[in-house]
Amino acid sequence: MKHRLLGAALACCALAGVGAGPVHAASDQLWISAPSETVLPAPGADGGASQRTLDVRVTHDNTENGVPAGRLTVDASGIAAFAQVSWPANCVPESAVKAVCDFAGMPAGADSVGAALLGLRALPDADLEASGHVRYSAAAGELTAYPVETLITLGDGPDLGLSQAPNQRDLKPGTDTQVRATVGNNGNRAVERTLLSVYASYGLRFKERNSNCEYRDHATGTSALCVLDEAVAPGERYELTSALRVGRKALYERFDHSVLPYSDAALEEARGGETWTPGTGPELDLRPVAARIAAAGDEDLDLSDNYRAVMLDARNTADLKLTGSKVRGDAGDTVTARITVHNRGPAWVASLGAGAAVATVRFQAPAGTTVVGWPQEECAQELPSEEGPAVTTYFCRTPVYLHDRASHAFEVRLRIDEVVRGARTTVETLNDDPELPIRKFDPNLRNNSARIVVNG
Repeated sequence: MKHRLLGAALACCALAGVGAGPVHAASDQLWISAPSETVLPAPGADGGASQRTLDVRVTHDNTENGVPAGRLTVDASGIAAFAQVSWPANCVPESAVKAVCDFAGMPAGADSVGAALLGLRALPDADLEASGHVRYSAAAGELTAYPVETLITLGDGPDLGLSQAPNQRDLKPGTDTQVRATVGNNGNRAVERTLLSVYASYGLRFKERNSNCEYRDHATGTSALCVLDEAVAPGERYELTSALRVGRKALYERFDHSVLPYSDAALEEARGGETWTPGTGPELDLRPVAARIAAAGDEDLDLSDNYRAVMLDARNTADLKLTGSKVRGDAGDTVTARITVHNRGPAWVASLGAGAAVATVRFQAPAGTTVVGWPQEECAQELPSEEGPAVTTYFCRTPVYLHDRASHAFEVRLRIDEVVRGARTTVETLNDDPELPIRKFDPNLRNNSARIVVNG
């Protein structure tokens, strides 16, 4: 199962369009972005088959340069024996398996444009062992993209998927919210039971701990594993609603959920050897949106849409405070200075999306000293250069989360080369990291700097 999940994730994220074309006068390059592979559900018992959509886009490198309108050529002859193509309105078919699709130009500042939304459906007598490629080429003005392709294979089984719920902003701590998504089966066989995996970050909590779920609390939040008993047939859609409380410590929160066909082995693997506690509240149920009947199946055909993440930002603040230290010693001594980042709350701070440090602290050695030891996994050096400072600068990064009323310290070892009375250096946080800008949540930047003093 792990290998299948990893393979599906890689296939989902891969860009099929990598290559070279003629160089434009403005040093630009055209690319085709399309799925590297997809699984097409085989026909069901009634001969009908679900449709898959291929979203093909065209991108370019130099956004300062505009790109004129162009054409995408699609060749589906490689799958003609087992699948048919539905062409969108912007495509002019040359035959049943080949078409030329017009796409709009990209003005300066735009880096991509939709080129074709292709519908694929397996033929009633399709051979389950069949596979083939849909191939693409594109040109716009003087730019030509390298031809790329999508591998199409047939699959016989269920295909659960989750819709993407919208991100939420400006939530008020102490209020309730909901994450609503749709669970659907796009395969050709039914799922009798569903395994739902859920994660709510530390600033959120589940309003109910359902009796058909088991829970595990950990440093960054709460995870849940739920067994949903509603059968999901091909073409069927269910609404899944998760009720959450936005806690007073909430700031940058995250809610993750994923679905798989249930099996004892899948549940045991999801538990990961950890201890989980059953809930005692009412059962969590799927609410039907549509219904069909089909035979039961086993493994999921396409895992690329089984997992979704939703970001929930609260209207809150967290006051970071930096403290330094005073040390003493004689020439030749090595002393340890301590730099501490405190989170005075009320919110915890976490970068659960970008994975950035809560704070990056910058400092240099005080006069008469040399840095001879620092946390290698957390700190990096920036050596002197002709354009930059004449001494080495150090950057130390905290973990990606810091709870309210918690702190994180760095210990730096200084060798005293020469006793300079009152030698000192300023340590300060970088407040404008684009991944997690401190000034956006910290109401008091005045306490984001401190000093290391040697023999002062």
